[in-house]
Amino acid sequence: MAKKSYTVTGMSCASCAMGVEKGLNAQPGVKKAVVNFADNSVTLEFDEQLTDSIKLKRSVQQLGYDMIVEEGENAAKLKEEQRESHYRKLKNRTILAWAFSMPIMVMSMFFMHHHYLNIPMMLLSLPVLAIFGRSFYVNGYKAVLRGSANMDTLVALSTAIAFLFSVFNTFFPEYWIARGIEPMVYYEAATMIIAFVLLGKFLEERAKGNTSSAIKKLMGLQPKSATVLRNGEPVEVPISQISVGEEIVVKPGEKIPVDGVLKSGESYVNESMISGEPLAAHKRVGDNVLAGTINQKGTFTFEALKVGGDTLLAQIIKTVKEAQGSKAPVQRIADKIASIFVPVVISISLITLVVWILAGGEQLFAKGLLSAISVLVIACPCALGLATPTALMVGIGKGAQQHILIKDASALEQMRRVNAVVLDKTGTITEGRPIVTDWQWLTEDESERERYLPVLFAMEEVSEHPLASAITDYIKQNWGVPEKRSQISNFTTISGLGAEAKYDDKKFWLGSIRMMNTQVAANVSDIANRATSLSEKLSGEGKSIAVFGRGYVPMVIVAVSDKIKDTSAAAIAKLHEMGIEVHMLTGDNQKNANYVASKVGISHFKAGSLPQDKDDYIVELQSQGKVVAMAGDGINDSQALSRANVSIAMGKGTDIAMDVAMMTLITSDIALLPKAFDLSKRTVKFIRQNLFWAFIYNIIGIPIAAGVLYPFTGILLSPMIAAAAMAFSSVSVVLNSLRLSR
Repeated sequence: MAKKSYTVTGMSCASCAMGVEKGLNAQPGVKKAVVNFADNSVTLEFDEQLTDSIKLKRSVQQLGYDMIVEEGENAAKLKEEQRESHYRKLKNRTILAWAFSMPIMVMSMFFMHHHYLNIPMMLLSLPVLAIFGRSFYVNGYKAVLRGSANMDTLVALSTAIAFLFSVFNTFFPEYWIARGIEPMVYYEAATMIIAFVLLGKFLEERAKGNTSSAIKKLMGLQPKSATVLRNGEPVEVPISQISVGEEIVVKPGEKIPVDGVLKSGESYVNESMISGEPLAAHKRVGDNVLAGTINQKGTFTFEALKVGGDTLLAQIIKTVKEAQGSKAPVQRIADKIASIFVPVVISISLITLVVWILAGGEQLFAKGLLSAISVLVIACPCALGLATPTALMVGIGKGAQQHILIKDASALEQMRRVNAVVLDKTGTITEGRPIVTDWQWLTEDESERERYLPVLFAMEEVSEHPLASAITDYIKQNWGVPEKRSQISNFTTISGLGAEAKYDDKKFWLGSIRMMNTQVAANVSDIANRATSLSEKLSGEGKSIAVFGRGYVPMVIVAVSDKIKDTSAAAIAKLHEMGIEVHMLTGDNQKNANYVASKVGISHFKAGSLPQDKDDYIVELQSQGKVVAMAGDGINDSQALSRANVSIAMGKGTDIAMDVAMMTLITSDIALLPKAFDLSKRTVKFIRQNLFWAFIYNIIGIPIAAGVLYPFTGILLSPMIAAAAMAFSSVSVVLNSLRLSR
């Protein structure tokens, strides 16, 4: 059995996706076909001995769509070209539909009784229906062939009836005049419906166009080529030609091409895109390195262990794709209802005509026809189509004002159901960069401080340790760059401990608590004891410690930490008040995770989490029946973000996290999270109100349009009044949505 994904083109709605899925599942040899309308893809499991991609492509073409079966770069290129072409055509159709519809609207509003304008309005309407809105009729026809109905069916039916009725009244007005009825035309209704729906589809397509950019950027992390040792000579080759077991040379500043293990040399490697931690990892012989991470300073050689699709980065890309594809496309409430609503309205319209004829024969045929048309016109889908998007547009705009950037409208609907929030530590709860939090001189002699601060600065300047830049930045901010920089000599890095150097024939050292202990072991003093006590206290707070000393004497203790954001604890407390369970995941060690969790009030957390661990954690919560929101800021979070029901990125994080996420907190302040949940609840409330108003007009209007009041009051709703009621229902929906902005 083969499992492959292909791009399907020509789908315009969820009903189209269902038709393609049904057609493919019926093909011999196909075990399972799952169509994702959100990214126009189909995942197929099929027996290659019974069928192949070409046969499956033909079966899709027979349904009126197409499938790109080319693989690799060609498929990606074709997909992008077709998407851009479709987007460009849709944009042009939308602009032209509005350009032709607006004059019709003006003529119908201000010159409705000037029947000599009927011909110009009809001629202007023809391109809107036959060219710019052609897809509605084609898709509506396809839906009929599949025995279903959707929004395209409703748009096609209502606009066609309105147009054909208007054409009849344009050329045969005497039919109605002879019966004492003014012949009205409804070209503006037919064209404006198409113009509005095209605008909605254009905005939707623009948003959908960004869904693949995250995958492209993830792929961009992997270099195109690498320097491989072959026969002892360095040779630059494409990464696709690297084999397991080959030795690869990585110079400072280069990206690591594949997963492997160090064979010679050492360096600090920036793994923040995988681990999420801001501190570079010290890599020595025997340590593992990962594709996409960046070598900082030293040159080293490593052996390739995993290449191609087996690397951790490739697995992240694959998981992100699968997670995006596994999510059901946004189910439009209007489309679901339309599948029942359309045949019901058609039936009511036909029953209306039949009842009028039975009641009065040919004498009442005109009234029956008008009533039947009024039913179709008043049941126009404008209000139904505007109910959800207008509320979402206002809600999204309101979110932007509050620094909440909502990319996926479905996130607003989903957030109200969230009962568990998973937060990444670094960059989400904390600032995401190491800074000096404590600086303690152990010497009281001011002259010594003045004399030896430049030595400390000089040692940190040449150090490759990831804490070095935080310390030099702190010195610059508090004392400025030392005017007379010390000319240190014999600078030596001691692996796993720190560094030593000489100045003025004296030995100076700089490093961890272990480094200090090795230096003062032969001469323990009160200062050393005080330094040990203070170091242990600061270390217990989850801080990294650097000690600077001369000979046997420690002189300065520096604590460096990723500071907890000022608003984190209050935001988490607010989430707890809202009944939302808060979890924390981090690639950091257990001690630091314990400290941060205790400070912000989180009881559920996991340390040492790699991308797959975070993904598994989300899956576990979902298996418990929880609706999960994930907030993170790094590439390492992208896998879990894709898996979560609602994904939230920090605005100061990586572009990939923001591309994958449905929502971005622009200021990177999680105090915005409670506001986002509140906005979700209010937006959904207004969507429901809009749907109520959209249907109440139909529930009341359709029976009146059918003529139920005529036997008792003589009142008969004309198509013109029906169209006005339809227009008012749309206006009321928009006005109600605007209330959300307050």
